[in-house]
Amino acid sequence: MDEDEAQKQRLKAAVHYTVGSLCQNIAADCEKQITKQTIAAIAETAFRQCDIFAKDLEAFARHAKRHTVTVDDVKLTARRTTALYNYIQRKSEELALNNQELKEKRKKNAAKRKSKDMEAEEENELED
Repeated sequence: MDEDEAQKQRLKAAVHYTVGSLCQNIAADCEKQITKQTIAAIAETAFRQCDIFAKDLEAFARHAKRHTVTVDDVKLTARRTTALYNYIQRKSEELALNNQELKEKRKKNAAKRKSKDMEAEEENELED
């Protein structure tokens, strides 16, 4: 087994484990049972869907002559699933807002540092 195949198998196992954990939690909340076959089917479906998404993302980036996948590529990939698209849109807006707030904080801090540096220089000049 080559390295890529081994990595794919590890990833598949991680997806299966995560799906199993989620299913157990949901089953406990609903007081129901979920069979191992159902968990395996959900895990396989999720893995295949992620593979399709990954290929779509690569294709969208390549089509735009980029090597990096952007948020717009992710939105485009999710366009067929309204709930997923809306979720990604909301998260994208939250991230943009957080990034804007961070930029503003950095600007304020830089301005404060610059102001303090100028005051220190003026004091040094007065002392000389």
